[in-house]
Amino acid sequence: MIRPVEPAPTGIGLVAPFDFALDRELWRWLPAHVDLYTTRLPYLSDPVSVQLATALSDPRGVRNATRDVLAPEPSAVAYSCSSGSFVDGAAGEAAIVAAMLDAGAPAAVTTSGAMVAALTEIGAQRVALVTPYVDAVTDKLVDFLAAFGITATARFDLGLSGGIWKTSYTDVRNAVSTVDINGADALFIACTNVPTYDLVAPLEAQLEVPVLTANQVTMWAAMRDAGVIGVDAPGSLFADRGEDLTAA
Repeated sequence: MIRPVEPAPTGIGLVAPFDFALDRELWRWLPAHVDLYTTRLPYLSDPVSVQLATALSDPRGVRNATRDVLAPEPSAVAYSCSSGSFVDGAAGEAAIVAAMLDAGAPAAVTTSGAMVAALTEIGAQRVALVTPYVDAVTDKLVDFLAAFGITATARFDLGLSGGIWKTSYTDVRNAVSTVDINGADALFIACTNVPTYDLVAPLEAQLEVPVLTANQVTMWAAMRDAGVIGVDAPGSLFADRGEDLTAA
């Protein structure tokens, strides 16, 4: 009897903000043979704001944290933070990636870079946004997308200055129901501290557009760079499984 070939164990390093609380959700995106090695940036006392996002965008801090996850030899390292990777624009995101590579990461992605890559993958140039942020932070997200030729067609901000990880699925659903999807090629739900895993598939069925989320795109991009393919995960972004909603 021929035994199936088991995939080789693979590791992904993860640098997260100090207040990241959704480790379990990130694990759910990964197949069983992929491990996640996580570290966090130092604690900061600022409320969720442009000031805090700017502090989290410091390439030096991300470089140092990247070194912390290299001992188990991950195949790729992800900086899992939306606002910290878009607040300083495309140049700021590129500087973070460069710092991670300089630290020794074999491949490096950020949540915002992964967002752009995922929107490009599904052919989306117009996107509706749901964020937990105050308006000034979401403004930076809109500017970041515009730098890549992607237009924000509509947005809804929860206006939270803290405790984002306490956001419930009901909160997310209510926010999505408020944003206007008309004219959008996709919906993006920002922030890696917003839970979305169980919402992606039902929201895509309801809205009939691809739904991308911060944790989803981060893990998708990190696995792609780590050579992990054929992943059974929610959403039309994982085009090798399920219905391709972009062709509907």
